Amino acid sequence: MKAALKRAILLLNILLILAGCTSVTEKGNRVINTKMGSERVDGITYTSKGQNFRQRFIILHYTVSDRERSIDLLANKDVSSHYLITDRENEPIYYLVDENKRAWHAGISSWGSFSNLNDNSIGIEIVNKGFVMKDGKMNFYQFPSWQIHKTAVLLLDLIKRYEIEPQNILGHSDIAPQRKQDPGPLFPWKELYRDYGIGMWYDDTVKEKYKNAFSEGVTPEDVQKELKKFGYGIVVTKEYDEQTKNVITAFQFHFIQYKYDGVMDAETYAVLKALNEKYKK
Repeated sequence: MKAALKRAILLLNILLILAGCTSVTEKGNRVINTKMGSERVDGITYTSKGQNFRQRFIILHYTVSDRERSIDLLANKDVSSHYLITDRENEPIYYLVDENKRAWHAGISSWGSFSNLNDNSIGIEIVNKGFVMKDGKMNFYQFPSWQIHKTAVLLLDLIKRYEIEPQNILGHSDIAPQRKQDPGPLFPWKELYRDYGIGMWYDDTVKEKYKNAFSEGVTPEDVQKELKKFGYGIVVTKEYDEQTKNVITAFQFHFIQYKYDGVMDAETYAVLKALNEKYKK
């Protein structure tokens, strides 16, 4: 068996050399063959201590479209994501972009000290029509339970393989609150945390500790600093401006899902403080 493997590798190397490509060896070393010459690359003798995974974030989206248009958009246009979960229960999860390559799903984005999250994230698109406007309000579409289960299975695999931190599993609206709403307030973040141990959620006992904090004289500057501390891209202007309303709305989409009016109140502020205490020590 071992001799057969050696012969197979030798044959593959010959074919690669003839094609002007890089060859492989049993131990993971390689030889670079080009028209300029050949060089041996040793990937075994030394290994750098200073390294980690490129994949630091997972960003969840809805497609704002039906299955056919979603597939066409993500497979044939400039927009892309690493994975697509359709609205057909019997279909597999589609793997569209190699995890080690950059997909174009995040756009202009930031979280904490990171920006341009296409560079260091895995994007997951879920077929869902998003929302429709009715009487001046956004009415969002539900996600079926089986679709969330598929999402959870995929997330658990990615989290394990890339050691993704809970605070780095985010929605598109979290990293781009001035222009995005997905995956919206009907995406069950609490369920993912409770049933699968995925992502962030606050502790009720800690939230109770902060229930009176807002009424004790919290300023717009205080709110902006807390949101910025949590990770949102926000400029501290010391006033409740449009950008702050959008960030508060994104926060409510994720954590106060029965209320997403962009208004900071005692409940929203207590949850924000509880999350910062838990994840941003």
